[in-house]
Amino acid sequence: MSRVINRLSITLERDSLVKQVTHDLHQKLGVDRVLLYYFYCQWKGRVTFEVLSDPKFSIFGSTGPDECFNDDYAEMYLAGRVRAIADIEAEPIADCHRDFLRDLKVRANLVVPVLTPNGLWGLLVAHHCQSTYPWSEADIVAMQQGAETLAMAPSVRGPRHS
Repeated sequence: MSRVINRLSITLERDSLVKQVTHDLHQKLGVDRVLLYYFYCQWKGRVTFEVLSDPKFSIFGSTGPDECFNDDYAEMYLAGRVRAIADIEAEPIADCHRDFLRDLKVRANLVVPVLTPNGLWGLLVAHHCQSTYPWSEADIVAMQQGAETLAMAPSVRGPRHS
């Protein structure tokens, strides 16, 4: 029983932190959507948290473009890749990626990895849906700080390795 209570406590702590980080980033960036894409197993994940400017932008529970997010992309994010796209229509990206973003009504995209000692835990993502969005260095730094805050939290990092 105490293990169940402990696990529940850790989950609530993690969820509260993710909600706070995504909310703060949404306020700071002024974009349509800030979300956490959580990897529940290797390179398979889903949107588990989102903060929206309007409920019509919800993609809660969405899964990623599995055919696009392959080992090559995973390796780049594992290496700390940050991807800022001001206009998906003007950026040279794979057709499957552009189509995926169009389906989500994304016009501008900023993605930062959440890296823990166990690997790629998730992606912190900001979307602007209504127009292009020229991501500033301050926007990128804010997202990186949000990802770092999540990555350093004991409830995200998991058990310590010896």
